[in-house]
Amino acid sequence: MRTLGAALGVGTLAWLALPAAASSGAGPVSPIAQEGPGSAVETFDYPGAAKILAEKKITLKRGDGHITYVDCASGTGFIELLARQQDQKICFKVTGNSGWLTMEIPSVHSIKGNDYTTEANMTVGSESKSFDILKNQWTGVGESADKDKREYMLVELKTAK
Repeated sequence: MRTLGAALGVGTLAWLALPAAASSGAGPVSPIAQEGPGSAVETFDYPGAAKILAEKKITLKRGDGHITYVDCASGTGFIELLARQQDQKICFKVTGNSGWLTMEIPSVHSIKGNDYTTEANMTVGSESKSFDILKNQWTGVGESADKDKREYMLVELKTAK
């Protein structure tokens, strides 16, 4: 009983102190429980995509974070792309055991693989086509591999060790 009485006394004092704290200019008081946790939903949107689009004219959409756009001069072992509408190679670094990245890069005609098994998914009009990229070698894709020489858009890279 004594413990219950002490707890009730402390609770009453805390309850009485709330109006005093509120009137002391400390600001409004609200229970923490009503605020709830923030949202932690992963959208897989590519970070910095707007800046890359503005500077490099490359549209990166979504991925799992294991395939990232990099400056080709920053190292070796990258997946490298050649596109007719780009004045230089486009490179991607791959980490982890597997990865995926969606994008829109028009007129890609050659891709050099790295040590990963890589699949390039491309579209031309309403048609979709997948290309298996040779490890550590250049592979003709898109218009390079099309008998009609149509311009393909690279829309996805998938990798696995």
